[in-house]
Amino acid sequence: MAGRSFAASDRFIAEVAGGKLKPAYVFIGDEVFFRDRCRAALIQHLVPADLRDFSLHDVDLNDTSVAELLDRAQTPSLMAPFQVFFIRGVKTLYARGSHKEEFAAIEAYTKNPNPNAVLIFVADHLSIPADVRRMEMQDKDRYERIRETLGEWCAVIELARVDEADGMRWITDTAQAQGVKIDPDAARELVDALGSDMMLVANELEKLILFAGEKKRITLGDVETMVLAAKQRSLYELTDAISAKDKTRSLEVLHALLSTSDGDEAAIGHLFMLAKTFRQMLVIQEKQVRDSRAIWQALWQGFRVPPFAAEDIIRQARRYKSRRELTRALKLIARADLELRSNPPSKRLVLERLVLELASEPPAPPPSLQQALMEV
Repeated sequence: MAGRSFAASDRFIAEVAGGKLKPAYVFIGDEVFFRDRCRAALIQHLVPADLRDFSLHDVDLNDTSVAELLDRAQTPSLMAPFQVFFIRGVKTLYARGSHKEEFAAIEAYTKNPNPNAVLIFVADHLSIPADVRRMEMQDKDRYERIRETLGEWCAVIELARVDEADGMRWITDTAQAQGVKIDPDAARELVDALGSDMMLVANELEKLILFAGEKKRITLGDVETMVLAAKQRSLYELTDAISAKDKTRSLEVLHALLSTSDGDEAAIGHLFMLAKTFRQMLVIQEKQVRDSRAIWQALWQGFRVPPFAAEDIIRQARRYKSRRELTRALKLIARADLELRSNPPSKRLVLERLVLELASEPPAPPPSLQQALMEV
C-alpha cells in the first residue's frame, strides 16, 4: 500500500512487531504522521494499557540531563516489563559548547544497554523533503551532525515528507478501506494543497470521508470546498495574531501554515495573501466599516473576503489606530517579497522575520518641526 516514502517507518514498525528492537533510535525529521505511527506501534506491542504510567516516558532534554535520562533507562522497573523513552529537545545536544561527555555517555549506554528499554531520540528540529536534494542548507548541516554523532550509536529512522505518488496511493487505499472512492484529481489536490504533510492529509481525509456520506465518493470539488477553505482560515488566524501583537502565536500559526506548503511559489503566495488582507484592512479602516453588512459595499468584486472572515477582518482592522500602521505593514511585506524573489538561503527565516516585525509595535514617528521648535 505504502511506497518508498513509508519504508523507514514500516521497517521500524516491523522491528517492533518482531521483537527485534535496537537499544536506541533517532527519528530525524518533523513529519508527525510517521512519528505517531511508530509511537503507536511501540505502545501497541510493548506498553500494556494498565502500565502506561510506568512504561511510557516522555523526556525533554531542556529539563532533564542526559546523565539522569540514562540512569533512569539503565534502572530496571519493578512495575513495568519494558520501558519506552521518547526524548525531545535533541537540539540542545547541538547548542553552543562542548557536549562530548553527553555523547560519550550515550555511546557507553548503547554498548551496554538495558535489554528491557528503548531510547527514541526525536530530532524534529529539521525537515526532510521528499526530494532530499531540496533540503535547506541549514537542515542539511543539522542532518549531517546528527548522523556523525547520534547516528553512530542509534539506528536512524528518517521521517521525511512523502512524494506525491505515495501520498495519493495512501489516500486512495485508506478511503477504499472505508468503502469510499476518491477521484485521482481529488487525491492529487489533497496532497498538493497540504504540502504532502501526511498528518494534515490524514485529518482532512477523515473529514472528507464523513462529508462524502452515502454517496461514497470524494470529488475534486469536495476537496476544494473542505480543504482550501481551511487554509484560508489559517491565514486569517495569522493576521489575527499579528494584529493582536502576539508574537508567539503569530510564529506558531506561521509554522502551521508553512507545514502545509512547499516551494518558492507557496512562500510568495503566503505573502500575496498577507498583502491582500492588509490592503483590505486599510480600505475597511479608511471607509470606517463597522459591521459585516457594510463590508460588501466597501470591498469591490474580486477584492472581497470570504463570508466566514468578515467579522474577523473588521475586528482586526480596528486594532490598527492609524493608516500609517497599515501602510508600514504593507511596506514590510513588499520588502520581504523582494527578498524572497532574490533566492535567500532560507525562505522560512524571511517569513519568520517578517511576522515578528508585523507583530511588533511600530517605532514612534519622528517629531514634527513644530514639536521640535517647541522643545527647543
